[in-house]
Amino acid sequence: MSKDSTGSNHGGDGFRGTDSYVATDDLQVAVNAAVTLQRPLLVKGEPGTGKTMLAEEVAASLGLKLIQWHIKSTTKAQQGLYEYDAVSRLRDSQLGVDKVHDISNYIKRGKLWEAFDADEPVVLLIDEIDKADIEFPNDLLVELDKMEFFVYETGEVIKARQRPIVIITSNNEKELPDAFLRRCFFHYITFPDRETMQKIVDVHYPGIKQSLVGEAMDLFFQVREVPGLKKKPSTSELIDWLKLLMADDIPEEVLRDRDPTKAVPPLYGALLKNEQDVHMLERLAFMARRENR
Repeated sequence: MSKDSTGSNHGGDGFRGTDSYVATDDLQVAVNAAVTLQRPLLVKGEPGTGKTMLAEEVAASLGLKLIQWHIKSTTKAQQGLYEYDAVSRLRDSQLGVDKVHDISNYIKRGKLWEAFDADEPVVLLIDEIDKADIEFPNDLLVELDKMEFFVYETGEVIKARQRPIVIITSNNEKELPDAFLRRCFFHYITFPDRETMQKIVDVHYPGIKQSLVGEAMDLFFQVREVPGLKKKPSTSELIDWLKLLMADDIPEEVLRDRDPTKAVPPLYGALLKNEQDVHMLERLAFMARRENR
């Protein structure tokens, strides 16, 4: 059990994964280390490896509320604290609206404020931080360090009642500043090996035919190993593909005995997400056909 600076406790024995989320030992260690150190957990990894889902499962595992802040290219750090609607206040003052005398009526609380103001500890997810402007992470340094911020319009200081567990995800679209990285506990979610992938599939489809899974995974990992793919199929795409294979009742023999000179796997739209990769597999199939003549 770990205590934060406000004296609250986070979750009995810490995070151990859940019935619906397979967490490797090193991922469990990373989550619990970040909680113990009271630092944000920065999670990187290929798209589709469960970074966003991690925050949902940590919250579920520890019995905490989850607050999600999904970052876009236009998101500013200030929006996580609060936004002041000066335009609405000006309009209301011209109309003689009574609430105009209380400036707090025009302040919209952001996700950090929501997390800081919670009576109980929460999990705060800052999702895909690398989508924002390069200054975005630095603009949150003080607030995440001190767990407080100043509201200029009202003159009040907002302090975290309970220290939230902060999980930050990044798809490595751009480098994050060193000063920001120093304040985080870092974990890279490596792509699941076959054994871990089997556990993930079993969680999603407990009654699935193992012979189908075996053939599908053979083909899945073969596709991932094709050099030059723009986007390798991810865990979530394998799960979707298996669902389609079961829905269409595709026999495993179709996967096992697949002709290597045929272009792409059946129902490939679940695995491949752009035309360049489809064309690449078609070219490889064409070359295989020429070699077999």
